[in-house]
Amino acid sequence: MKFIDTIKNIWKIEELKSRILVTLGLLLVYRFGAQVVLPGVDVSALGGLQGKAGEAGLLGLLNAFTGGAFANASVFALGIMPYISASIVVQLMGIAIPYLQKLQKEGESGRKKINQITRWLTIAICLIQAPGYLASLPSLSGVGGMNDLLVEGFSSTTFIISSVIILVTGCVFAMWLGEKITDKGIGNGISLLIMVGIIATLPQSFIQNFIGRTSGEGGDIIMVLIELVIWFVIILLSVLLVMAVRQIPVQYARRTADGGYEKNVFGSRQYIPLKLNASGVMPIIFAQAIMFVPAAVASLSESETSQSIGAAFSDIFGLWYNLVFGLLIIIFTFFYTAITVPTNKMADDLKRSGGFIPGIRPGSETGEYLDKIMSQITLPGSIFLALIAVFPAIAVKVLGVQQGWALFFGGTSLLIMVGVAIDTMQQINSYLLNRHYDGLMKTGKNRKAVA
Repeated sequence: MKFIDTIKNIWKIEELKSRILVTLGLLLVYRFGAQVVLPGVDVSALGGLQGKAGEAGLLGLLNAFTGGAFANASVFALGIMPYISASIVVQLMGIAIPYLQKLQKEGESGRKKINQITRWLTIAICLIQAPGYLASLPSLSGVGGMNDLLVEGFSSTTFIISSVIILVTGCVFAMWLGEKITDKGIGNGISLLIMVGIIATLPQSFIQNFIGRTSGEGGDIIMVLIELVIWFVIILLSVLLVMAVRQIPVQYARRTADGGYEKNVFGSRQYIPLKLNASGVMPIIFAQAIMFVPAAVASLSESETSQSIGAAFSDIFGLWYNLVFGLLIIIFTFFYTAITVPTNKMADDLKRSGGFIPGIRPGSETGEYLDKIMSQITLPGSIFLALIAVFPAIAVKVLGVQQGWALFFGGTSLLIMVGVAIDTMQQINSYLLNRHYDGLMKTGKNRKAVA
């Protein structure tokens, strides 16, 4: 009943209701676009590609990130990954290029310029990825050549030129949808687009695993129940990772009537909440985007060494893939945390407001202290994040879980779903609490809205 009352309260807040409807509408547009096949493609010839994408390898993961658009040869086949790749490049360049460093310090105007650079770089990446995707379609689909993939009367030259334009436009449109969800809707738009694509494959993966476990004489439904228990435990651990904070006590001096501060008189005590995983799901998304590169580069060469490297990094349940993947997550966690948690700015703001950490001098010493605490909590947080990310490989090798269902036992899929769901719920929660309603993430008695 409390949950139903909370849903009713959400619907009473016009701004929140409008934002939720906008978000659902734009997500529906994205899911519809994932089913629209490129003009000229014979849908019946895509069976081989869809079969390979359903095997839960690297193609399966890429297909999940695009919500099935990759295997459908859809107008959204490139998904939102080119934008993620462009964001990674721009943020890495921000460390070395003074112009980007200057933009990062200019506040909102600098952020807009950086976003514009990211958009143009996204288009450049799409212009490289789109021809590569189209060139690989015949081999991935298992047909003889490009003409065997197309409907009768459609030339390969016309198809490639028109499809490159459509794929680039589709990626830019998906990027626009994500930005509109962030601005006009609820939650992070780019992350929501990825999450919706992942969720679309969850029911089918569970059903296939259930049939595989229960069919035949050796059917074991107990193992299915054990898998579900483990799955819920992993979800719980993921939630704890996302929600865990280290509280730093802060003391504020009491203000006097003339606006100054009384010496040696303590005011209220508050806390600075430093998150164990301050970077959220972005290290996972960044690391996953990088992990597509080795196999793609290795495929350009036919040497034995390149083929072995390509095979190692195409097996998402293999040792080398998960070892590199875990290390990248740890690195990106530190990198993204350093960018998104400005400890020096926090120290300056604290000093201006008359606050201080007991035993620590205000100013630079406070900034160094906060930076030290962030480093101490980010290390175990990043390792825990990496362990959850590689757990699907353990589920396959140790528990014998089918590969498609194993992708949801941690890994990129589960962490993105949990992180994005919590972030969205927290935004909804803030709207409810601001209107003096009980939030989604707390219990208690409903309070009447204050006009």
